[in-house]
Amino acid sequence: MGFASSREGDSPVLSDLPAQIPAEPSMGAITAEGACDTPTCHSAIAGRGGTAVIPNRRNGRHWFEDGPAARARNEILRASRHFGRAFWWGLTGTHARNRIEAPMRRLEAFGERIAARDPDRQTAGIHTRIALLNRFSALAWAATTRVV
Repeated sequence: MGFASSREGDSPVLSDLPAQIPAEPSMGAITAEGACDTPTCHSAIAGRGGTAVIPNRRNGRHWFEDGPAARARNEILRASRHFGRAFWWGLTGTHARNRIEAPMRRLEAFGERIAARDPDRQTAGIHTRIALLNRFSALAWAATTRVV
């Protein structure tokens, strides 16, 4: 499985991943962020019989190519325009995925690499980062009070 570095986007990595998934059982849905809304990613997913759940870019336009990838992507575009982006995000679980990715982006802000070579020290470093993030979140969490 591949991971994207900060110099490389997610799109090139995603296009290689479907080929690494075993043929059995059949592939279901693959979710990704809007940066993966490319013909290469959609073709890689459709080529393996999977369903792409990738939100279109805000300025997304209809693709005129003919093929399963373009048809699937154009259907996503039609559905998100018909129902609205917010409803489509909730319907497909994109909003939940984004809520999970947000803490990961904050964790990456501490640095992309783990400098320690010893697995115990790597674990300690990750735990320290997470403890700091939890503390930062607790400090910035809005306190709400019910007014009657």
